Amino acid sequence: MARYTGPVCRLCRREGIKLFLKGGRCDTAKCAATRREYPPGMHSWRRGKFSKYGTQLREKQKLKRAYGLREKQFRLYFAQAERTKGNTGENLLILLERRLDNVIYILGFAFSRAQCRQLICHGHIAVNGHRVDIPSYSVKPGEIIEPYASERSKKTIKQYLEQSAEREMPPWLERSTDPPKGTVAGMPTRDDITLPIQEQLVVEFSSK
Repeated sequence: MARYTGPVCRLCRREGIKLFLKGGRCDTAKCAATRREYPPGMHSWRRGKFSKYGTQLREKQKLKRAYGLREKQFRLYFAQAERTKGNTGENLLILLERRLDNVIYILGFAFSRAQCRQLICHGHIAVNGHRVDIPSYSVKPGEIIEPYASERSKKTIKQYLEQSAEREMPPWLERSTDPPKGTVAGMPTRDDITLPIQEQLVVEFSSK
């Protein structure tokens, strides 16, 4: 399945929560999810309650859309979470939280995960001094994430950091703004993930 290229505000309205797909716009009065608090479509007001299947599907779609995953990518992550010891739902969330595009979004290197993917694919990000252009790269404790050694990369990311300097960091990440740099201090836990997801519903849907 190809990546969705339509208006992303429709996705937030469909899921009924802000997924912050538009970056800074989501915090303003222009946010479509705030102005139109109902699903997109002509007859959204006539829709009844979701079935159990529908509720599970919506949780899975919410998770995919928040992290910008395609269906095949999601299935690979779910299979990996199933193979890992422990709670499958928590394993899945932790795997997604460790994606490089998500980590630099939390660090404030860009306003949205889509912008983070673009920065990575264009070669603006380095991990332990080596350029990484794979958004799905899974970070490990002790790794240092910083702009690649070019003035253009540093200038671009510094502009984003200045506008997100007040963003609170989770315990597993450390950030410095001068020079712009992030350090993976440990592994994320379920308590560190603020996205309102009921992972058990995702597991129930994907295990069928």
